[in-house]
Amino acid sequence: MSVDDREGMERMVERISEEDGEVPRFVMLSDPDHAVIDRYGLFNEGSPPKRPFPHPATYVIDMEGVVRYRFIETDYRIRPSNEDILSVLKGLGEKDDDSEGDSEGQ
Repeated sequence: MSVDDREGMERMVERISEEDGEVPRFVMLSDPDHAVIDRYGLFNEGSPPKRPFPHPATYVIDMEGVVRYRFIETDYRIRPSNEDILSVLKGLGEKDDDSEGDSEGQ
């Protein structure tokens, strides 16, 4: 998610596509008023006023809208590994398997 407007997001996709040789395989979300960014407490108050940006974060949100995993870091170079995220997703799948047939849910 970025505070860039639609045009800014399009430029970012173009730049990434040129650098990587392919279009990103994920959706880029625009939040120019940073309403969602603020709601998650991710707005970086230390970013330049003319170029605001959120703290980098990764969330796994289940089908009921519950945050099951979050990773927030002030250093954009530090990110969770793919293995970390896949492990969380696998755990969600196992919980779904355990609750099959449970009419009341959890």
